[in-house]
Amino acid sequence: MKQSRKIVVFMLFVLATWMLTPYYAMAYDDASNAIMHDVVQEGSWIQQDTPSVVDATYGGEQPKSASMPTVIDVTYYGAKPNTQEDSAVPVQRAIAAAAAVDGPVILNFPEGRYDFYAEDAEKRPYYISNTASESENPDVTKTIGLLLKDMKQVTVEGNGSLFMLHGKMTTFVIDQSEDIEIRNVRVDYERPTMSEVKVLEISSNYMDVEVNQDSLYEIRGGQVYWVSEPNKAGARYWEFKDGIAQEYDPDQNITWRTGNPVSSATSVQELKANTLRLNYNQAPNTAVGHVFQIRDGVRSQVGSFIHKSKNVTWKHVTMHYTHGLGIIGQFSENLTFEDMTFAPREETGRTATGFADFIQASGVKGKLKIMNSTFRGAHDDVINVHGTHLEVVRKPAPNQIVVRFMHHQTYGFEAFFPGDAIEFIDNSTLTSVGSGKVVQATRMNDREITLTLEEDVPPTIGTGVVIENATWAPEVEIKGNHFSRIPTRGILLSTRGKSIIEDNVFERMQMSGILIASDAQTWYESGMVQDVTIRNNTFIENGNPVIQIHPENTKYAGPVHRNINIEGNTFQMLDNTVLFAKSTDGIRFSNNKITRTHPNTNPNEQVAFHLLESNHISIEGNEFEGEGVNRTVLLDRTPADEVTISPEQQLHVNDKGVLKSISIAAGNDQTTVKATASSEATQYNGDAKYAIDGNPSTFWHSQWIPYAPLPQSITLELSMKSVVSGLSYLPRQEGYNGNITRL
Repeated sequence: MKQSRKIVVFMLFVLATWMLTPYYAMAYDDASNAIMHDVVQEGSWIQQDTPSVVDATYGGEQPKSASMPTVIDVTYYGAKPNTQEDSAVPVQRAIAAAAAVDGPVILNFPEGRYDFYAEDAEKRPYYISNTASESENPDVTKTIGLLLKDMKQVTVEGNGSLFMLHGKMTTFVIDQSEDIEIRNVRVDYERPTMSEVKVLEISSNYMDVEVNQDSLYEIRGGQVYWVSEPNKAGARYWEFKDGIAQEYDPDQNITWRTGNPVSSATSVQELKANTLRLNYNQAPNTAVGHVFQIRDGVRSQVGSFIHKSKNVTWKHVTMHYTHGLGIIGQFSENLTFEDMTFAPREETGRTATGFADFIQASGVKGKLKIMNSTFRGAHDDVINVHGTHLEVVRKPAPNQIVVRFMHHQTYGFEAFFPGDAIEFIDNSTLTSVGSGKVVQATRMNDREITLTLEEDVPPTIGTGVVIENATWAPEVEIKGNHFSRIPTRGILLSTRGKSIIEDNVFERMQMSGILIASDAQTWYESGMVQDVTIRNNTFIENGNPVIQIHPENTKYAGPVHRNINIEGNTFQMLDNTVLFAKSTDGIRFSNNKITRTHPNTNPNEQVAFHLLESNHISIEGNEFEGEGVNRTVLLDRTPADEVTISPEQQLHVNDKGVLKSISIAAGNDQTTVKATASSEATQYNGDAKYAIDGNPSTFWHSQWIPYAPLPQSITLELSMKSVVSGLSYLPRQEGYNGNITRL
């Protein structure tokens, strides 16, 4: 009997201890695609220095098998949603626990708000394409909310949670990982690095504006300084005074780049909290209700970064704001974005979502899919798919070349790997002049890489040649998306892989809806397209031209792009061009509907089709509706026998050409004339010399970081006395701004 009583007492002690310990039962429900989390707690929380991994079970009873994911709940590691306490370190602990699991893992965030502060976040250096130069941002360190590095089979399940960032941060970095899924997450900033003011009243010499509730500011010496929220020590994470601006018209739901109305004011008065009077010699030309969006110009962070990873999927993710570029995939394979939303949180009253592009794929291979998503409120292009041209600078050995990153905002990252196929591209014609295979890539410094090839470099390869990595060029499917409130383009596409752009809506892009480019003298974004289908899309009052096939070659030595099929689309047109195509072999424009949304008082002032140095083109079976709809086809150095046009369309063909060479710029000879300007955006290839270089793809641009207010001027100085019989002026070929108004 004594022994039995001891056993009973021991069992009661074990039971009491168990009842005082939190019990976690978790199950993963495939049908509802959600985590069900049930916490039963008796007594008080027992703090553990090293929390154990919690296994997922189905119904809490079945034993774990290899196919069942392990669930790591971030609250078990100290994350406290809805408290505004810093989740950075607890989430790091949870990720470390996930990394220790052999098999699939779900990193679970019970629904709520999770705050991430820059102070204790992960910090790692990453060189990211198209971000910032050495002088703009000498420190490439990224401040990271969630770092998934060297991980496999991990799902981040947000359950609709809001991740709130404090300071300039990169939300996710997925580095050298495989089979990763991010889902059911929303991301925003406590204080976005974008400030917004709404026009309340305007007169000839002042403008009253309402500052958005999230746009913190201080007035010092009669000037506005935009500031962040205080950090943990009470100081500011960041501040700026000048900045780049866009204007938003809510009635038309459009934005465009403009001057900064705050920094250009002669003085500022605070009428009351969040209401300012901006004084001018001459007030800006705007309207009551318009919103100005103001940001600094340095892309020091990105929204999220996918680096050297494979099979990465994003589902049901909302980005309410991103500092710098949005989501960047760089030298990664098989990326899927489905049911994404890029838009401000409605309750904030903000109108801008992004600092720059929303999704950029730079050196991606395999499949790139962007499906059923909404993109609204960027400060640059929505989607940009491209590689990078690096210029050949020397040949240290017969089978070696040293190549260099040329654009100031793209450098430092690994751009070649053993086994990669490369092509040598003439930088003036953008056509291939040779090929090779990489055996070894050695990083020399931030700008230069030595490539060792299987075979000797062709003797003709020298300066004026760039290298394209032909291996890292994805197949692309962009389907079922809606683009709006974009100041530039919807899609930039430069990839050899088969590409389909289908069932999308492009609402009032201020530049082209789709641009197929490739260049080796400005942004150095590579990629000759070889199979593109643009099908069943709707283009609503897009910029000029709506679809632009415009490789930036300065000489023609054969086609750059090939096999582009444009069919079944609807174009709701302004007085602009439907299609501009240059240096392209094989264009089929068929069964599209082109309508005029407003009556055209000057019909055919713009051409419908501008075909420059292209061949094998058919324009057949299209419908043209509306008063004054453009019906002219311009053949510009394109032989008439290379174009097939079905007669029922009643199109007018003009083969005279409109691009006139300026004699002083012929042959790219600038020794007889010098161009100077009152302002130049030299850091963005906007030098005055580009106005007279004979290349229609380059242009002079006045300074816009910081903004140089109008008027601005350009002067052409001849080296000798000359008789000037006239001036032929070619406006900027891409975009809505840049027209000279007075000579």
